Amino acid sequence: QVQLVESGGGLVQPGESLRLSCAGSGFFTLDDYAVGWFRQAPGKGREGVSCIEGDIGTTFYEDSVKGRFTISIGNDKNTVFLQMNSLKPEDTGVYYCATDFGRSCNNYSEEFDFWGQGTQVTVSS
Repeated sequence: QVQLVESGGGLVQPGESLRLSCAGSGFFTLDDYAVGWFRQAPGKGREGVSCIEGDIGTTFYEDSVKGRFTISIGNDKNTVFLQMNSLKPEDTGVYYCATDFGRSCNNYSEEFDFWGQGTQVTVSS
């Protein structure tokens, strides 16, 4: 069964860090594709956060997370990480990874349609 599984969420205080993982399973390996991270805050729509083009390693970040978040692919070529530093309360939400099994991050916020189940991140003092 092809699936994406997120993990690593939790409750942290402002300024702290978390590392989220997105593991692929089934017949594919994530470094063949573009993979995005998204989040959905309470009462809001889902928004793109970051994306990586697995075959060439190009990365993209939304302005709200630039300089604080880093997306990368693990040495196993099948896990995509989102390192989140200097977390803020407004980073709170359910974080999802997704892909469309293509190689490009163009329009990833609108086009990616294969999702994991999400992991909760709460930033609160």
